[in-house]
Amino acid sequence: MGNRLSRIVTRTGDDGTTGLADGSRLDKDSARVEALGDVDELNSTIGVLLAIGVPATVARCLLRVQHDLFDLGGELSLPGQALIGEAHVQGLEADVEEFNTGLPPLKEFVLPGGNAAAAACHVTRTVARRAERRCWALSRATTLNPLTLAYLNRLSDLLFVIARVLARHDGGAEVQWNRKRLEEG
Repeated sequence: MGNRLSRIVTRTGDDGTTGLADGSRLDKDSARVEALGDVDELNSTIGVLLAIGVPATVARCLLRVQHDLFDLGGELSLPGQALIGEAHVQGLEADVEEFNTGLPPLKEFVLPGGNAAAAACHVTRTVARRAERRCWALSRATTLNPLTLAYLNRLSDLLFVIARVLARHDGGAEVQWNRKRLEEG
């Protein structure tokens, strides 16, 4: 493969547009570019989570997700392209089941936190939800691969379960919402 990014400074975006992979240009605040940006941010927050340090099983899963998110971004950058398939969605569902095994049932809402990795995973989960909302907004104006939308939905579920796992890692605990805190003074 040749050099993909031989020139970093191109000045082509100085007019408020950005280029898609198909050569077309869109306004930087268009719905498609907003969705692309949120997917990019999501991938970056996963990178931060990995840099904090997570168990090897979580790291392998999240690295696969990062690759998937590049494919998902490719879909968004090449309108009409479908790179996310049923196997991607099913893979996330299997991951949710695997990581959820052994976790106690939830009796209350979980507050984001617990330790640095769990807190970073909760931030990543919220970015995944925003990316999903942006893609749904884009889908109102143009046709998107429905599996892309399902993938983002399952990914936020997976990130919630992984945050619960990370909170318990090395003997830690997650913090649950205390609905009676005001009554207790």
